[in-house]
Amino acid sequence: MDNRAIGIFDSGLGGLTCVAEMKRAAPAEDIIYFGDTARVPYGTRSRETILEYAAQDIAFAASKDVKVIIAACGTVSSALGDTIPDNGIPFFGVVHPAAQAAARATRNGMIGITGTPATIRSGAYERAIARISPDIRCIPTACPLFVPMVENGITDPDDVVVQSMVERYLEGIRSSGADTLILGCTHYPHLNEAIQRYMGDDVTLISSGAAAAMAAIEHLKANDGLAGRECGTVRCFTTDTPDMFRENAHRFIGGVDLTVEKVSVDTLSDLTRGRT
Repeated sequence: MDNRAIGIFDSGLGGLTCVAEMKRAAPAEDIIYFGDTARVPYGTRSRETILEYAAQDIAFAASKDVKVIIAACGTVSSALGDTIPDNGIPFFGVVHPAAQAAARATRNGMIGITGTPATIRSGAYERAIARISPDIRCIPTACPLFVPMVENGITDPDDVVVQSMVERYLEGIRSSGADTLILGCTHYPHLNEAIQRYMGDDVTLISSGAAAAMAAIEHLKANDGLAGRECGTVRCFTTDTPDMFRENAHRFIGGVDLTVEKVSVDTLSDLTRGRT
């Protein structure tokens, strides 16, 4: 039994889809969530900048004495690849759990992959899937406008903007005949209804955040690391306005109670320079 919190971070609000899955599957867990909303999106930045931000995000989560860290960010997970932070805390990205879930789900061996431009450029999902089953064909597609749409609450499947962007980005994957689609950014599940409607009911959607949450839970179960309480808390930190974060967060995780505090970007930089 381990009553320490689980640390989850993302470039913005998208990682709250991972929080929602964690609260559904393991409601006893305390969660510390960090959303770098002042610097979102990460997916249009250079790999060097992404790795710098990732190091700061990981250091912040580690400073909270968490028992596991989840990078609920496809861009960070893709940039890190197989690199594991050297801080002694079990670490999970979204790429490998989502790749495993997609490989299990596909029936015809064709998997569509959506993600930020940085994620798609990295080829991380394709490499992970190839290690599992080299015969699977991957159809990767960058969807750069999905993150700002979701961050701004533009997710209604009947919205003409949503429909237009979904069709624009996913036309190639749909025409390929892929029967499984990885939502390689944790923001994308908030477009689930529009994506499913466009792709068709026969296509299985894989939420990368949900897959990462389940991988972390299985690790904790195997190592007697689950919490021993009835109901855990959600404590959030953001680099932008807490009130705006709190208001938008409820769109992502419904009625889950949470607290929100602001942390400065300078504080994050100090952590990676060895200062507190």
